[in-house]
Amino acid sequence: MDSQVSRAGEAPGATSIERIGDRELVITRTFDALPGIVYRAWSQPELFRRWWMPKSVTGVALTACDMDVRAGGKYRLEFGAGGSDSIAFYGKYLEVVPGERIAWTNDEGDEGAITTVTFEDQGEKTLMTFHEIYPSQQGLEEALQGSAAALPEQLEQLDELLSSMREWRG
Repeated sequence: MDSQVSRAGEAPGATSIERIGDRELVITRTFDALPGIVYRAWSQPELFRRWWMPKSVTGVALTACDMDVRAGGKYRLEFGAGGSDSIAFYGKYLEVVPGERIAWTNDEGDEGAITTVTFEDQGEKTLMTFHEIYPSQQGLEEALQGSAAALPEQLEQLDELLSSMREWRG
């Protein structure tokens, strides 16, 4: 397991992954940034596209990032290597509370989860909790082998982005 992943506690800079029962996954990480800044990185396409695609995945890029982050709004993320070889992830936002919470559907298949990301103020830091509920145990198992497996790397990239934003602000 990656040294940046922790299954117990909230060590600074570590990503904690916890499976709850047969259908739930909870991932937490503390960032050295205020909740409003972390929220912006999740809700503004120009920031989101800078950290969401794992750098370890070569030859594939985030080619489209359409996000209407409001309750009832839709999103569509398209990944590909160019040409007609692309895959899209899409859904709708169920709940959006700026600086606090974003919840959305994952509608690209029958095993799509409901995802909720919360941003909890911890003084000068933010505890981010990424919570997914899958319709079946099989859906969770597939995610653990695919998209959820990339989250520690993605959150490390988010941390790098937040750090660069802090440096830019002085």
